[in-house]
Amino acid sequence: MSMDLKRALMAQLVETSRLLRNHIDQRAKGRGTTRAQWIVLFRLRQQEGLSQVDLADVLELQPISLVRLLDRLVEYKLLERRPDPNDRRVNKLFLTAKGRQLVDDLDSLRDAIATDVCRDVPDKALEATLETLVEMKARIKAIGEIAQQDDQSGENSKDHPKDNPKPRRARARS
Repeated sequence: MSMDLKRALMAQLVETSRLLRNHIDQRAKGRGTTRAQWIVLFRLRQQEGLSQVDLADVLELQPISLVRLLDRLVEYKLLERRPDPNDRRVNKLFLTAKGRQLVDDLDSLRDAIATDVCRDVPDKALEATLETLVEMKARIKAIGEIAQQDDQSGENSKDHPKDNPKPRRARARS
């Protein structure tokens, strides 16, 4: 692949991602929620009982970044914190009935957005795109891990083969 093609792909990914985030933000706002709240609620429906730290890890966020969002979801009675019986310093996160209903209602919005955005794109093209994006995400994570290791060890990053890290297979998240 030529460098011009790689640059064009990166520019298109950035622009498309920005537009998609804005589109989802607008559609979520119409349902009285935000994209960030929506992501947290969907993840908790899949994995109820996570601690705040575990949820931040799954969402690839810093725990401190999640605090205000969780506080707001608790305030809206969409989420509740329950003490961990094994560690009183930890709270586990659970959806309330109201939170579960909202997430279920948002399923139709997610389907509508996917239908609108992917309209007329053949399944084979969607499969290839998804596979490529999963591989790119894994490569980005691998590059970040190498950089973090370099930062922690104080070594010069030029001493490591960042140009071709072997990506770990990541699973697609919905």
